Amino acid sequence: MADYGSEALAPYFAQAERRLHITPWLLPPNENNELLRRGAAKLDIAAAAISRNVKGCWNIGSCGMGCPTNAKQSMLVTTLPAALDKGAMLLTDTRAERFELANGKIASLLCVPSNRAPAPGSSAHSAIKIVASHYVLAGGAINSPAVLLRSQAPDPHGLLGARTFLHPVVMSAAVMDHKVEGWQGAPQTIYSDHFLETQPADGAIGYKLEAPPLHPVIFASTVSGMGQAYADMLRQFPNTHVLLALLRDGFHPQAAGGAVKLRGDGSPALDYALTDFVMDGARRALLSMMEIQFAAGARQVLPLHEMAQPYTAWAQARQAVQALPMKPLLTKVVSAHVMGGCAMAGQEHQGVTRPDGVHWQITNLSVHDGSLFPTSIGANPQLSVYGISNRLAQGLAGRLGGRDVILA
Repeated sequence: MADYGSEALAPYFAQAERRLHITPWLLPPNENNELLRRGAAKLDIAAAAISRNVKGCWNIGSCGMGCPTNAKQSMLVTTLPAALDKGAMLLTDTRAERFELANGKIASLLCVPSNRAPAPGSSAHSAIKIVASHYVLAGGAINSPAVLLRSQAPDPHGLLGARTFLHPVVMSAAVMDHKVEGWQGAPQTIYSDHFLETQPADGAIGYKLEAPPLHPVIFASTVSGMGQAYADMLRQFPNTHVLLALLRDGFHPQAAGGAVKLRGDGSPALDYALTDFVMDGARRALLSMMEIQFAAGARQVLPLHEMAQPYTAWAQARQAVQALPMKPLLTKVVSAHVMGGCAMAGQEHQGVTRPDGVHWQITNLSVHDGSLFPTSIGANPQLSVYGISNRLAQGLAGRLGGRDVILA
C-alpha cells in the first residue's frame, strides 16, 4: 500500500469517476468563466476546462445551494442509496461523539442525537453505543481529528490535528460594460494552473485561478465596503465578474497549515496562521487576477481588501495593491478545501495513519477522508478524496473478508 503514484491510483480514480459521472463539461462556459478564459488568453496564460460530477444537468447554476433536479452526483444520490441497498444502516440526526478505548483498541463508538444533543463532551441519557470489529472514521479534516481528540486517542508524536490545510482564498471583483449574470449556468468550468506550475515547490506560494459561483447573498457577504458605495456596487451586480485564487499551502515552513484543537465544551476549533509568506502570495494573486480582468475588458476592478478602492486602470491598480498592507482582517481571506490533521505516513513518527489508512496506534480504526492528506494539493480535493478512499475501502474489505475485493 505504500505506492501512491498516479499509475497505482489511476484505476481507483477511474472507478470513482464512473460512479459519480465525472466527465468533461461540453456546454459553453457561462460569462463569468468565459471572462477568465478570455483575459488569460490575451496574456498568454493557459486556461482549461473543469470536469463536472453531473448527470442530466440543466445548467441552471444552483449547484452550491442544492441541486433542485438531483443532477449533481453527490453521495446522497450515488453512494448512500447503493450502501442502503446492500444492507447498511443509516442513523440520521446523529453525531459521532467519541470512541471508548480499551487495551489499545476501540471497544465502542458513542453517538448522540444531534438535533437535541448537549454540548460535545458532555453526557447524554439518549446516547447510542455502536460495537463493531473495525471502525472507519470519515468526518473530514475538522471532525475526524476532533473525534479522536475527544476520545483521547494515542498521539505519541503530537501530530493529531496538526498540519491542517485550507487553500486560503483571495478574490477580485470587476465590473464589465456588459451583463455577466454569473449566477446563471454551471458555476465553475474554467481554471488556470499557470501560477502553480511557474512557482518552484520550495519557493513562493503558488495559486490556482478559478471563477466562483455568484449569487446575491454570497457576493454581498463577501465584498468589502459600506454605505452608498456598497449600495452602488450591489446595483452593478449583474455586470460583475469575480475571480478567486486558491493558495497551495503545505509546501514551505511558513505555510505549515493550522491545528485542530478542542474548545472547553469539546467542540473543534481551527487555529490557522496567515503568515507573511502566505499573505505575500495573496498580494501576488490579487495582482494576477486584476491584470486578467483588465485584459478581459473590465472598466473597474476591486480587489477584496478593506483598504482597496475600485481602480479603473491596470497601472493604477498595480501600484495601489503593491502598497496595501497585506494583513489578516484587512485582506479578505476565505477558505475552500480542508485537508490534513490525520496525516498518512510511511513511518509512525511522521503521521497519524499508515499508508493503508489504519491508525498507527489503534489497530481496529481506519481513517478514510481528506484528513489523510499530508499537504494540500492545489486543486479541489473532491476526486482525490473519493479515489483514495475507494482504494483504502477495497483494501480494508479484502483484509476483513479474507479475500481480494475488486470493483469493476
